[in-house]
Amino acid sequence: MEYTMHDYKLGGGFVENSSFPKCQKCSAGDLVPLSDFGSQGAPIHYKAWVCTNPNCGFNLKIRNGDVYINEPVISGSMHSARAR
Repeated sequence: MEYTMHDYKLGGGFVENSSFPKCQKCSAGDLVPLSDFGSQGAPIHYKAWVCTNPNCGFNLKIRNGDVYINEPVISGSMHSARAR
């Protein structure tokens, strides 16, 4: 399956004509970007890149300016929402 940047809404708009890079670990999946929100609610684009191949699990994350590779990925299904 091939994903393109056109398939994902990034930063309020669509980016066209760019393919995601192939995963160098498994060569079967693509690396897709994930975004998050900072503690003050500002968007953080491309905070992480993950392989689309579920058997691979490769991930690259940026946290406080440091790069982390292949941290364990846990299911978010047990996550409870914070009180606001």
